[in-house]
Amino acid sequence: ADLVVAPITVTLESPEASQQLLVTTFAAADGRHMDLTTKVTYELRDPSIATVDDRGLVRPRAEGRSEILIRHNDQHVAVPLEVTGFRGPAPVSFRQEVIPILSKAGCNSSECHGKAEGKNGFKLSIFGFDADADFSALVQEGCGRRVSLAAPGRSLMLAKATGRVPHGGGLRFEVDSYLYRRLHRWISEGARWEAGSDKTGEIISIEVEPREQRLLSGEFQQLRVIARDRAGKPHCVSNLAQYESNSENIAHVDDRGLVQAQEIPGEAVILVRYLEQVSYCQITLPREDTLFERPPEANFIDGLVWDKLQRLGIAPSELADDATFLRRVFLDTIGTLPTGDEARSFLADRSSDKRSRLIDHVLERNEYADYWTMRWLDILRADQLKITPQGAVAMQRWLHRGFKENRSFDELARELLTVQGNTSAEGPGSFYKILNKPDEVAKSLSQLLLGVRIECAKCHHHPSERWTQEDYVALAGFFTGVSLKTLPPRNPVAASEMAVVVRAGEDLPHPRSQEPVPTRALGASVADFSQVTDRRVVLANWMTAPENPYFAKAIANRLWAHYFGRGLIEPIDDIRDTNPASNEPLMEALADHMREIEYDLKQFTRSLLNSRSYQLSHVTNQSNHNDVQGFSHASTKALPAEVLLDAICQSAGVMEEFNGWPPGYRAIQVWDNRMPSYFFRIFGKPLRVSVCECERSNEPSVAQALHLLNSPEIAEKIGARHGRARKLAQSDLSNDEIIEQLYLVTLARLPGVEEHRLMQQAFIDVGEDRAAAVEDVLWTLVNSKQFVYNH
Repeated sequence: ADLVVAPITVTLESPEASQQLLVTTFAAADGRHMDLTTKVTYELRDPSIATVDDRGLVRPRAEGRSEILIRHNDQHVAVPLEVTGFRGPAPVSFRQEVIPILSKAGCNSSECHGKAEGKNGFKLSIFGFDADADFSALVQEGCGRRVSLAAPGRSLMLAKATGRVPHGGGLRFEVDSYLYRRLHRWISEGARWEAGSDKTGEIISIEVEPREQRLLSGEFQQLRVIARDRAGKPHCVSNLAQYESNSENIAHVDDRGLVQAQEIPGEAVILVRYLEQVSYCQITLPREDTLFERPPEANFIDGLVWDKLQRLGIAPSELADDATFLRRVFLDTIGTLPTGDEARSFLADRSSDKRSRLIDHVLERNEYADYWTMRWLDILRADQLKITPQGAVAMQRWLHRGFKENRSFDELARELLTVQGNTSAEGPGSFYKILNKPDEVAKSLSQLLLGVRIECAKCHHHPSERWTQEDYVALAGFFTGVSLKTLPPRNPVAASEMAVVVRAGEDLPHPRSQEPVPTRALGASVADFSQVTDRRVVLANWMTAPENPYFAKAIANRLWAHYFGRGLIEPIDDIRDTNPASNEPLMEALADHMREIEYDLKQFTRSLLNSRSYQLSHVTNQSNHNDVQGFSHASTKALPAEVLLDAICQSAGVMEEFNGWPPGYRAIQVWDNRMPSYFFRIFGKPLRVSVCECERSNEPSVAQALHLLNSPEIAEKIGARHGRARKLAQSDLSNDEIIEQLYLVTLARLPGVEEHRLMQQAFIDVGEDRAAAVEDVLWTLVNSKQFVYNH
């Protein structure tokens, strides 16, 4: 196998320049390109010209030419080396060369001087997005004490960073480091700010080598980062770039870009940042000991899931049994448990298509609209304290009608974007009472409908994506013509109502330059409003167009995350180039499918539920017990607060009585998010203060466990005179039949032999008090993990 070295020649053009070498070879045994950068030996023919360390980083010592000899076993490669500009280098650029040092040292991070209020009287722009302000802070503020042109080495910024003067941030770099030397030279040259309009040296992109790599446990991969300026000239910035792994338990990366594969199989993305540019390297870590047998495929989803698992060397679990599948589908799709009769009937059915028929049946149930209305009221922030009860009811009715009639998602999104009129009329108008500033609406709808978090760009360049302050302001311009108008009361005692009204909008000013920013969508050209009055119509047309890169992907990923417990893109509303899907072909196929079926949410759900991937068991095998990305087995999900309360009530046969509501309402039907309820509070029902689904907390807690075990409210339901336990105890059913019935209504399955024996003991222990025994069995089942979780 031949050694391959990148770059093929090394040119260093300043005293602090560096070049990262990459040495690879083709490993014929498993068809991989292996990184040998840290395994080869390096030798310079003329050591006086440069140095090269054992990780392949080349630095200059003097001007001249030489060669770098790279050896591995009996192979060797000679790489030409030239050092120029060592004696008379070009002046240091503050924007292009000093700012990266401040970022690499962490000086402008949000934990240090980059925080909103700065630190200890010194403030830098976060991640160096505002070079003008940073130059002023370093050179002009503080009476110029941070840099000393007369004695550069005594400059406060150098003395603190090297620990010679007490510094709250501690040691940031050594005196003999290249970071120190470049800063020292910049100050020696007069700490100048480059003037003029010549932007040929401006960095406009970065490239990471390799872009993707397959590693085995314990193996290493050195990354090489090349920045390109506006003139197309490459600059090696491997030693100045910042690196971050999105999954440290799969792949760890150090501050010089050396990646080490860990033991858990899966995929990790190494985010690379330099100045305002971002890129990534995708690391795949497969298992080596799995014999993969490809299971049958129910639809296109399975083929793409199996492809990924095969590459990872992870075998999928077996199919879930009928009882698990039944309960999973009911809870996931309609937030409701199957009845005992429904469970018994399904388990007894021997037809081969009973699962697909069940899916069709569940999707037509009335609870489907109830459950998904509840979920979208949360996401749309229908807080009745902010939008009034009338506004919450108006939004609830609009959503419920939409889900009941299975209106396409793009139609619902368009209505949300362009709604006008009375906010108390059926519709989403009250959404604009919550978010009544153009930028607030823009960032929320971007996160909600496009899955793009642009909020970071409000104050600075997005740290992980291409979006700038200009992009943020440009998107907000679509909502400048929207306002709320107070309507006269309908009668003397009626309260005033509000209406969403629209006029011709205007472009917003840039927060720093105050120059108007032409309104445009994310990544799109300047919007044309010549044919419309309502600017939002242009945005809606762009958003729902087939070629939109975000819209279909965002709703497809959101639904996938709901049914599979985790998004293909995580977080589900953080779609960006540097956060690729864990299965990119599947993500693209799902987005295409969403477009093909014209955003029919029921049809899309039907495709998900009919896949074998969805129907896998949660029981893991030896190869997939650590898998959290490949969907090789079902995930275990805590029941949402409302669903859990309804499940307890349904199992006990006693409805919850909600304060101020007529009897008979279930928790998933209640639109009032402010209803006093200790149960809702400890089980994480959201207050609707964010469009992020992360507001709903399903994390287990001691308070939850104690409430289920000791709550008098739950005990009263279980022991209610007209409840299920009392009725079963007074029936002619045998103890065995009662136990079976309780298992069916709580866990949608029949008890196993050992479970049956244990529950029989409850009847023996209480003697003749059969009611107490039935209540004990029901209480035990309601407190089981199998009940509280959907698996």
